[in-house]
Amino acid sequence: MEAMQVAQRMSAEEYLAWDGPRGTNLVEGEVVMPQPRQVHQDVLLQVVLAISRWIEEPGGRGRVSLPLDVALDDANVYGPDVLWYRAGREPPIHDPPPYPLPDLAVEVRSPSTWRYDVGAKKTNYERHGLPELWLVDTTADEVLIFRRSAPAAQAFDIAVELGRGETLTSPLLPGFALAVDALFPAR
Repeated sequence: MEAMQVAQRMSAEEYLAWDGPRGTNLVEGEVVMPQPRQVHQDVLLQVVLAISRWIEEPGGRGRVSLPLDVALDDANVYGPDVLWYRAGREPPIHDPPPYPLPDLAVEVRSPSTWRYDVGAKKTNYERHGLPELWLVDTTADEVLIFRRSAPAAQAFDIAVELGRGETLTSPLLPGFALAVDALFPAR
């Protein structure tokens, strides 16, 4: 099943003012409506719960969120499946959208949007300075990680592919560990 798109093109400003359904993304000026399956929602929940447990530890570890509108430019407004902002960068809780680029964005595979996640969205996240991106592939049972080796790195210069039997960690989240097996249902 392909992603449903709105026939007309929109700017980020028009999209943010649009009274259409939420949970969509503006990708290269076109509205893309994800059509997630149950496995998508289960994996998303596992990621949010794992990061939430990590945040609860002492030390000011920021905020995790479900999708929020993040405007990258005039043609792209994304709602990553999971967003994490490090301590001191969390947007005020009552601010209206759009929200700033998070420190970590997680996109979970949905059959209707995966081509955008690995294509235009990954490219735009990278171009706009996202420090780290996790692409969770529910078909291959793997997590693709793209990160910058240093804050000043111009592009994602580290790519990691993790599968079953491996553990997801991140230098952005010291002490965080999530078994990849915990993300995916048994086959």
